[in-house]
Amino acid sequence: MTLQPRPFEPLPLGQVRPAGWLSDQLQIQADGLTGHLPDFWPDVARSQWIGGDAEGWERGPYWLDGLVPLAVLLGDDRLMALAAHWVDRILASQQADGWLGPVHDTRYGYAYDPWPLFIVLKALTQHHEATGDERIPEAMARLFRKLDAVLAERPLRSWARYRWADLLVSIHWLYERTGEQWLLDLGARVQHQGYDWRAQFRSFPYWDKVHPIERDQSTHGVNVAMALKAYGVWSRQSGAADDREVPLRMLDLLEQYHGQATGMFSCDEHLAGRSPAQGSELCAVVEAMYSLEMLVSALGTPALADRLERLAYNALPATLTPDMWAHQYDQQVNQVVCQVSDERVWTSNGPESNMYGLQPNYPCCTANLHQGWPKFVAHLWMRTTADSSGPGDGLAAVAYGPCTVRTSVRGVDVTVMEDTEYPFDGAIRVTVRPARPVRFPLLLRVPAWADGARCVLPDGEVSTPRAGTFVTIEREWPGETQVTQELPMRIRAERRFNDSVALSRGPLLLALQIGESWRQIGGMPPAADWEVHPTTPWAYALDLDPVAPEADLTVEHRPLRGGPFSPESAPLVVRARGRRLPAWGLERGAAAPPPVGPVRSNEPLEALTLLPYGATGLRLGEMPLLAR
Repeated sequence: MTLQPRPFEPLPLGQVRPAGWLSDQLQIQADGLTGHLPDFWPDVARSQWIGGDAEGWERGPYWLDGLVPLAVLLGDDRLMALAAHWVDRILASQQADGWLGPVHDTRYGYAYDPWPLFIVLKALTQHHEATGDERIPEAMARLFRKLDAVLAERPLRSWARYRWADLLVSIHWLYERTGEQWLLDLGARVQHQGYDWRAQFRSFPYWDKVHPIERDQSTHGVNVAMALKAYGVWSRQSGAADDREVPLRMLDLLEQYHGQATGMFSCDEHLAGRSPAQGSELCAVVEAMYSLEMLVSALGTPALADRLERLAYNALPATLTPDMWAHQYDQQVNQVVCQVSDERVWTSNGPESNMYGLQPNYPCCTANLHQGWPKFVAHLWMRTTADSSGPGDGLAAVAYGPCTVRTSVRGVDVTVMEDTEYPFDGAIRVTVRPARPVRFPLLLRVPAWADGARCVLPDGEVSTPRAGTFVTIEREWPGETQVTQELPMRIRAERRFNDSVALSRGPLLLALQIGESWRQIGGMPPAADWEVHPTTPWAYALDLDPVAPEADLTVEHRPLRGGPFSPESAPLVVRARGRRLPAWGLERGAAAPPPVGPVRSNEPLEALTLLPYGATGLRLGEMPLLAR
């Protein structure tokens, strides 16, 4: 038994680094909650994982899983020292029998609860890739021996049973470095004991917002987000083609019954249907992104990277304040007010769920939000594997954003610089600079929405690759060489809930800008709690032709400076027109579902402003259409 090769191999942490606005975005994160939680949040500052007396379950590990890549990608000495301190204390906690960390946490877990270790292992493997710390593979092997014995007596249960894929990722990581067969035997045990997500999505019963009697861990949004990668990861060990189909079926069914215009599915806390007033939990967003990163590697499917960008450039920034000092538990595509409300639309979440704050509703997202941006950057580029069915031993641009890659290809040091303002602009300039001439394939993804894309090759030849594919440039790279990818960003109109329309430009969802009044209701700045109330009307229907929407819209560009995800700094503005709908209002503390369109209104035609969804605190992302 062995592992099947992956089409794309993630590069070791640190070989892809952010540039341009992405570097600014990661610095904002470092200056926000990620870099400062240990200063004041007990669950990190005094975590049992580092010998303290506070929570000793998942919160410290969650934070560390995002801190490690953020510190490495920024080259931030303070954060790297902080991460190293945590790694040192965790490794020092290993007991004689191999167990790492707290054995019993009476509040959050049970004796030998393996779930928090799933997260710790992801942080440790990243740290090893960046630093070469040889203590880590040895500690992991000892832990896995202990875990194998524990699972032989007490199979996976509770959260660990539903999140088994996260453990399998780390087991495979160690196997690839040691080749020890017993690790794959452990992987098979974990898969066998884990929840059967394949069966749930073979005859998927949840066609709408789940009823209270249906709610369990199989409908829990974060569990589902983590499970997206399960059979893609497992397929490397099983070798079964039908395992590779399971993630695609899961995504199709989630989109059909719970899909949101952001590319996310509703989950507030549980699967909640297609209405744009339902929420999506921040933990689920970052876990879905990580699952997609693993799936792109395992399956090589370009559409998975399209969805990854959709989440990264819309759902992720929208649920965070621009300075990343506060976040929501639940975000809404149609979010017209954020307030503490006992009258609420969620499946099970509490009255604080869509306010912005330090730990609204439940603190898991406070701990887990940190992995989203740095892991996305780390997976922008991957290696094409020599043993895969596609072009081998090269580099692939899986997702786009300004960055620099420094790696080795066929024994030659290679630097790749990606200069772009993507996703706000479709021009992407890739400069390849090898230490000496070397031949290898360079793959550039062409998104499914990029009909008419052009790729300008080094000799001036222009190719017109098909949308939804990877274009392969197989050649010798003699020295500094540039390839330019031009992705047309036409505005597209998609019909959604109640025949409403969602407008997109490239990977960006556009949303109606609503005036925002931020009111502090608790805490102390910068980590305060905020309600957001509208200062302008929001109940509008769009006046445009959904078949050819650009004829009724005007696109304006602004300079891209610093963090682009706020109404003031958004580098893209789209002007539209619409009429108010006086009968459309609130329902259970949220925007009522959009009226079934096309609709009629006698109100005057008004100028409307649309912004990138991720730049808004209040917005409409799905709007009814006016009858023409």
